[in-house]
Amino acid sequence: MNRQAQAAVLFLLGGALLHAGTTDLYLRYVKAALQPLLLASGAVLVVAALATAWYERRRARRGPDRHHHPEPRISWLLVLPLLALILIAPPALGSYSALRSGTALQKPYAYGALPAGDPVPLSVVDYASRAAYGHGRSLHGRAVRVTGFLALDRAGHPYLVRMALNCCAADAQPVKIALTGTLPPVLRPDAWLEVTGRFTPRLTHDPVNDGPVPYLEVTSAKPVPVPRDPYDETWNN
Repeated sequence: MNRQAQAAVLFLLGGALLHAGTTDLYLRYVKAALQPLLLASGAVLVVAALATAWYERRRARRGPDRHHHPEPRISWLLVLPLLALILIAPPALGSYSALRSGTALQKPYAYGALPAGDPVPLSVVDYASRAAYGHGRSLHGRAVRVTGFLALDRAGHPYLVRMALNCCAADAQPVKIALTGTLPPVLRPDAWLEVTGRFTPRLTHDPVNDGPVPYLEVTSAKPVPVPRDPYDETWNN
């Protein structure tokens, strides 16, 4: 790979990063808070590519370089991440990963006040932490609305799940809510549901890591489209 080819690959890779960072594509790889760093990385690669091309053009005008050595062929591996960004848009992690990983639920430092309204919109992480570690004290007498994807264990027990991110999709871990009450007659794994229900003190434990998995007593459920950001970033806030 000569310098001109390197510059072209760098330019395309930087452009691909900028494209991902200015669309929702980047949310399949990293959490939303990393968007500025992703855009900055893309811009740096584009500038480096343009600088390399400009330098090579100036050097070509001065004549051939007698001390030029060919670049190693392994440099063509730079094309692989470019092809991955251009050709592959990975789906968000779903029930297969969720059932093979233990819950990532952690005890929060404090609980904020619930907003007014009925039902109260909560994330999977927020409801699960209030139910498991707060013993549902802030949830008593309140209807809640939670959105996540459906997972069914080997016995057919349903869970509402959201994959929680610390940094990127590679470290995503599930947070699970066990469902009871009024459920749809047909339960399809990976289907996204908006569930309305109430707190129940019933609690189970994840068979993978023995972590707490609280229950939610469902009063109604309806299918919803996959959200713009399928991951939950509130677990470590």
